[in-house]
Amino acid sequence: MFEQRLATPGGRSPRFSLCLLVFATIGLIHPSAVADEDEIKELEKKLERSADAEKLIRVPMRDGVRLSTDVYRPAGVEGKLPTIFWRSPYNYAGLGERRLKIALAAIERGYAFVIQNERGKFYSEGEWEILGRPRTDGYDALDWIAGQPWSNGKVGTIGCSSSAEWQLALAATDHPAHAAMIPMASGAGIGRVGPFHEQGNWYKGGVFQMLFATWLYGVQNTQRPSLPEGLSREDLVRLASYYDLAPEMPEVEWEKKLRHLPLVELMTNVEGPKGTYVELIARTPADPGWYEGGLYHDNEGWGVPSLWLNSWYDVSIGPNLALYNHAREKAADPEVANNQYVVIAPVPHCRFFDSKEETIVGERDMGDARLDYEKLIFDWFDAWLRDDEDAWAADTPKVRYYTMGSNRWQAADDWPPDGVERVTYYLDSNGDANSLFGEGTLLTTKPGSKKGSDTFPYDPLTPVPSVGGGVCCIGGAVEAGSFDQRNVEARHDVLVYTSEPLKEGIEVTGWIEATLFVSSDARDTDFSLKLVDVLPDGTAYNVDDTIQRARYREGYDKQVFMKEGEIYELALGPMTTSHHFAEGHRIRVEISSSNFPRYARNLNTGGNNYDETAPAVAQNTVHHSRTHASWIRLPVIKR
Repeated sequence: MFEQRLATPGGRSPRFSLCLLVFATIGLIHPSAVADEDEIKELEKKLERSADAEKLIRVPMRDGVRLSTDVYRPAGVEGKLPTIFWRSPYNYAGLGERRLKIALAAIERGYAFVIQNERGKFYSEGEWEILGRPRTDGYDALDWIAGQPWSNGKVGTIGCSSSAEWQLALAATDHPAHAAMIPMASGAGIGRVGPFHEQGNWYKGGVFQMLFATWLYGVQNTQRPSLPEGLSREDLVRLASYYDLAPEMPEVEWEKKLRHLPLVELMTNVEGPKGTYVELIARTPADPGWYEGGLYHDNEGWGVPSLWLNSWYDVSIGPNLALYNHAREKAADPEVANNQYVVIAPVPHCRFFDSKEETIVGERDMGDARLDYEKLIFDWFDAWLRDDEDAWAADTPKVRYYTMGSNRWQAADDWPPDGVERVTYYLDSNGDANSLFGEGTLLTTKPGSKKGSDTFPYDPLTPVPSVGGGVCCIGGAVEAGSFDQRNVEARHDVLVYTSEPLKEGIEVTGWIEATLFVSSDARDTDFSLKLVDVLPDGTAYNVDDTIQRARYREGYDKQVFMKEGEIYELALGPMTTSHHFAEGHRIRVEISSSNFPRYARNLNTGGNNYDETAPAVAQNTVHHSRTHASWIRLPVIKR
C-alpha cells in the first residue's frame, strides 16, 4: 500500500523551504533568486490585505473532473474585472516569490488573479498527464472564468515553463475569452515546428534529452492520499492549511544515476514514479502518440495575441523562435498575426527576473541585461484585457533581443533581422584536429585536399561531459550558461577547429546551419557540434550547440543505418543566437559524438538504445575534402 508523509498541522507547511528547492530544481525559480522566508511572509500578508480570496474552488470540467482553483480579486471592488490566469502542475500551497509578486501586481492594478492546478495534481481530481489536457481542461477553465459574475469576459494567460507550455495548444482552439497570452520559456509545449521535431523537448536531433528523467521524477508524483467524497469547500480549505499533499521526494545523486543502463530502467533505479517515463522513452520522434496529447504542432493555426519571453541559454530557444514565426505567418486573423512580440534575454530557463546590472550566466559576464518585465507584462495585458489603446505603443519592436559579447539590447521587425549575410566557414586540418592541441582550422574557403578527414573514438562509457549550454531541470547534474570549454577540448575524442583571430568584430545573429560529411564503423552513432567564442587569453566560452542521431538523417519518420566505409551527408538541426565575436577573438567549432548527461548516449549498436546495456566503441570520422567539405554557416550582421 502506498504511504505518503504529510505536512504537520498548523499554518505553513514545515516543508516550505523544500518546496522552494523543488521549484528551483524544475526551473520555476533559480536558487539564488529565492527570497528569504520573512520576505515571502510579508508578501503573503500584503496579498491577504489587498485581495478577497476564494480558495480551493473545484471547477468542473466537461467530464465531471474538478480542478482545484484559487481566485483573488481586489478587496472591496465591485464590477467586472479582467482576469490573469496561471495554470500549473506544481504545488501552489505557497505561491512563492514570483507568483506572489505577479498576483499582487495584478490585484493592485485591478485584475482578478486565478491560479489552478492541472488534473491529478494536489487537490485537483483526475489522472495527470503532461500539459494537463489544454484543449479540453484549458478551454473549460476559460469558460468558467468568463462566466463568473465578476469577470469582464477577457482572460490573459501567463506562466513560465510548464505554466506556459499548455498555453500553446490552448491558443490553437481560439477560445473567445482568451484575449492575450504571455508564454515564458514555453518550448516543451511544442511538438513539431519547422525543422524542429523535438516533441516537447523530449528529443533534439533524435537524441533523448536527459532532463526529462529528472523532471518527471519530481513532477510525476501523482500518487497521493485520497480525500473523502462530499467534502465542502470550507473543509478543503481547512485541510489544505494542514496538508499540502506535496510529496517529499528522496534526494537523488543525479550526476551518478543518469549513467544507469538501460535507460528504460532509469526511473525504477531511483525508485521514482512509474508510468509516463517508461511509455515515452520507447517512442521514436515520429511516434503517433506525440500527436495525441497536449503538444502544439505546426499543422495547427494560432488565435491569440502573444508576448513571448525567451532566453538564449534555454533548452529550446530554436523551437521557440520557429513557433514565434509560425504564429505570425499562420494566424488566420490579421490582428492576431500582427500582434506577436518576442523578447530574448541572455539568461537560462525562466530566469528573466534575475537579470542584474552585472548579469552572470554560467561563468560569463553578460553585462546589464535588465528589463522592466513587470511593466512589459501589464502594459500588454492592459492593452488587450482593458482595451487601453495607449498601453502598448504602436512602434514597439516586434523582436527585442540581447546581443551577447557586445552586451546590449537590440530591436528588429523580424527574426532573423534584416541585413544578415551568411558566411560559410569550412573545417580543415591535416588529419590532426583531435583536441585543443591539434591543428584543426576554420577557413572561409573550401579546403583543397582530396581526402581530408579527422577520426576520433567514441566510447559511450566515457562520454564527453556536458559543461553549460541551454539546459534546465536536470537535477543539478549540469548548470546552464556559458562556461570555459578548454577541459572538454583537451580530450582526444573532441575535434577542435579554430579560426584565425578576427581583424574586426562580427555580430552573429540569426539561424546557424551546419552540415558534416561523416562516416563510422558503427551502424548508428551521434554527432554533436558546439559553437565557441575564444578570447585572446584562450578562454573558450560556449555560445550554442546541436546534436544529430545519424539514423534519422533522412527524416524522423524513418531509420536508415550506416554502412562502414560509406560517407554520409549529415545536416544538423539549426542553432540560433545573437553573439558578438570581438576583434582579436577566434571562432571555434567543437565536434564529438556525445554531450552527456544533457543528451542520452548513443550505444552505437543500431538497436533501440533505451533497452540496451552493452555499448560498442565507434570510430567516427568527419570529412573535409574538396568533394566532402563539412561546414558551418554563420548569419553575420555588419553594423
